[in-house]
Amino acid sequence: MLAIDHVVLPVANLALAGAEIEARYRLTSVAGGRHPAWGTANRIVPLGDSYVELVAVADRETADQTAFGRWIAAARPGRPLGWAVRTDAIDAVGRRLGLPVVPGFRDPPGGRRISWRSAGVEVATREPALPFFIQWGDGVPLPGATTVRHPGGPARLKVLSLTADPARLAAWLGEHDLPLAVATGRSRVSAVLLRQGRRDFALLIQGLPAESQRIILE
Repeated sequence: MLAIDHVVLPVANLALAGAEIEARYRLTSVAGGRHPAWGTANRIVPLGDSYVELVAVADRETADQTAFGRWIAAARPGRPLGWAVRTDAIDAVGRRLGLPVVPGFRDPPGGRRISWRSAGVEVATREPALPFFIQWGDGVPLPGATTVRHPGGPARLKVLSLTADPARLAAWLGEHDLPLAVATGRSRVSAVLLRQGRRDFALLIQGLPAESQRIILE
């Protein structure tokens, strides 16, 4: 089983980014917590079976020591940076691609520690069109399924647009049925397209012109 779990969107300030997303897109975000091992923190925009992860550096010294932390610290805020694929067989993915499977965790505000296992994070930081793989810990509810009321109504991820080496991406993912639009080019996430009601739009933040953010799909 493979599904898009989340899209990583680096920001300079979590509170301001959450407020901008609500004002501009009528989407609610919730506090996710801190990644102590990575020196980062996040907010989550739930989209049902997936989510957009707003990520900011919380501890620069720690972030500088990890691939994920350096990736976020060096990124241009407000644009999609990477993505994660959810699997129920992370060990098999690791064996297929020759990747180590490593544990991770996040400490939510006032809640129980959330754990997962992942593979391919360091590769994804070098080739952002390639996702890293994640399997949530036993009993961990999917972050995308967090109950929220978006002011604009329920929203979901419609299409993730990438530029990549298509053969490289296909070999990395294996068999899948993910909603991807892939163009040949330098490895990157080019757009995350959401649907809310009858409206489709690309999610960009941090003061970018509103007219440049709206992509209507035929």
